[in-house]
Amino acid sequence: MSKGAVGFVLGSVFGAAAGVVAGIMLAPRSGAESRAMAADVVNDAWDAAADAYEKGGAVVNDRLGGLRPTVDATTDELRAKIDLARERMDQLRSTLSDNVATAADAVTATATAVADKVGAVPQAPATEAVDVHVEEAAEAEPEQDGADEDAEA
Repeated sequence: MSKGAVGFVLGSVFGAAAGVVAGIMLAPRSGAESRAMAADVVNDAWDAAADAYEKGGAVVNDRLGGLRPTVDATTDELRAKIDLARERMDQLRSTLSDNVATAADAVTATATAVADKVGAVPQAPATEAVDVHVEEAAEAEPEQDGADEDAEA
């Protein structure tokens, strides 16, 4: 804390203590009467807070009670829409499955027809592959001196 904040807190505590002492010393009634008055004030404040809590609770319950049918109706509506969407998805899935099966049958039939046509065309006799080896021609290398001597001997 800064120096100013510490001074403010200490001053507030000292001022509150001085106020309590002055209030006790200058009180026009005795201690028992002051305590009874303080208890009455606290009881009145407690009763007022309890009444406000009860009234607030009643207001909240009334509003929730009025809101509940709206929430229930909206929930039912959303459930109906979800069920409808699921049914539509099932229909689309079924239609897609049927279309894929139909397309697969058509492709199979077309492939079979093409294979039959290809099989009906006379084919050239199969020839065996000939293994062709290409070798590079060796360049004439300059002869070494020792190779010349061996050749002459």
